[in-house]
Amino acid sequence: MNYALIGCGRISTNHIKAAISNKLNLVAVCDVVPENMESLLAKHDLQEDKAIKRYTNYKTMIQENKIELIGIATESGIHAEIALYCIDNGINVIIEKPMAMSIKDADEIIKRSEQNGVKVSACHQNRFNIAVQEMRKAVETGRFGKLSHGSIHVRWNRNQEYYTQAPWRGTWEQDGGALMNQCIHGIDLLRWMLGDEIDEVYGVTKQQFHDYFEAEDVGMAVVKFKNGTVATIEGTTNVFPKNLEETLYLFGEKGTVKLGGKSTNAIDVWDFADENKDDDKNKGLHEQTSNVYGNGHTSLYADMIDAIQNDRQPYVDAKAGKNALELVLSIYKSQKEEKAVKLPLENFASIDMMGEF
Repeated sequence: MNYALIGCGRISTNHIKAAISNKLNLVAVCDVVPENMESLLAKHDLQEDKAIKRYTNYKTMIQENKIELIGIATESGIHAEIALYCIDNGINVIIEKPMAMSIKDADEIIKRSEQNGVKVSACHQNRFNIAVQEMRKAVETGRFGKLSHGSIHVRWNRNQEYYTQAPWRGTWEQDGGALMNQCIHGIDLLRWMLGDEIDEVYGVTKQQFHDYFEAEDVGMAVVKFKNGTVATIEGTTNVFPKNLEETLYLFGEKGTVKLGGKSTNAIDVWDFADENKDDDKNKGLHEQTSNVYGNGHTSLYADMIDAIQNDRQPYVDAKAGKNALELVLSIYKSQKEEKAVKLPLENFASIDMMGEF
């Protein structure tokens, strides 16, 4: 399957690694900064491979090559624009989070992918973490009984150097803040585990320490789900001196699970009324990861390839991408309006937050 990657920055190495592991035929890479392409290819010993073409214009790349799958790993603000161009050209896409920066663009991606018969996967790779998969299995088999509530805590650190490395970071137009960039994976997991359908969100966001960018560095929210469960969200990049944890809790009448580690890659608590033979291996489970992004990209790519070959929806489809985005945007809207926000969100965009802090 012919594959190309658009965007060769910080996360791109995970995409290339996933493409190689899944034996995709890498035909081209694209980045507006040529040096980014060369350093990425060199990292994977591909710098001498003349078959891999380099482009600074993604439209030219698409017009000049037969590509079946494209990974989009640019700054967040142009994810939707690039995805829609790929979709209109009949190309399947894996879009780094967030899938878009507005409800309007997310809806357009869903609509046009269905019209053009192409697959879209939102890159929420933590759904493939072993610990997350075990929690999901317990939810789906009813081991928790009636769910009471859940929470996600993303307690990380990002310093000034991280933001000066790429000037688009922390801007409302291209990135958003801690919730949109760092915490959206945990927010995706929380919404997915508790049944997706949300009634109301009340959120507060602040800019406490990072006055050199536009967006928030801490956000808190209370979420009411339509099935009666409630949840809390805490997301921040203000933890001194480095990343502390990403923890996801689920509490039910017959079970309690806490996922921990740096990125929900470990099981810290696993207690169920109906203990079974597999529970021992889950207690203390810790999946080794080389970085905070985890190992999920390879699994997400494998799933996407299978979805294309067997004409089915990807495990993490465009609607999942919209759900995570919608929850973040509803917290932003709640902060802006200083009141609870009802879902579904008809239309809201990160740029609507300009001037908030």
